[in-house]
Amino acid sequence: MRAYVVFGVTVLALSLSAQAPVRAQAQALPDTAFGARPGNQIGTGQSLPVSNRASNITGGGAIAPRLPTPAGDGDVQSLLVSARQALLAGRTGEAQEALERAETRILDRSVPIGDQNIPAGGSLVEAVTAARQALGAGDTQRAVKIIDGALPQAATVGAPN
Repeated sequence: MRAYVVFGVTVLALSLSAQAPVRAQAQALPDTAFGARPGNQIGTGQSLPVSNRASNITGGGAIAPRLPTPAGDGDVQSLLVSARQALLAGRTGEAQEALERAETRILDRSVPIGDQNIPAGGSLVEAVTAARQALGAGDTQRAVKIIDGALPQAATVGAPN
């Protein structure tokens, strides 16, 4: 009986040790000497590919490339101005990123306990969403008009905390 137990433990140990190298081989090593993906400088937050074309706004299923960082101070008004300037210059990717950041900034808020499940809304949120949707539809002129209409209201939104 003891021989069967020892034999079973030995077979199990050999089986596990034979599988260990297979698991180690399944993990791919980084592509560069310093352990980062190609085009990614560790610690910079920047990675490739970068695209200056708007993408994935209306849900395309594909993974969108990283978009350029827009100019601006991070407040809603400067992000909308940056989006407008980028649209006029044909840099739709930068405009998309600026609009997304502006929308996020508008939605940042403090609420009383119990009100956290009430969605933020308002005409400014709706305007930025409409501008993003126009951009996604390829209608940059309409997006610029929507941004122009939202800029006066954006001046009343506070700067980031």
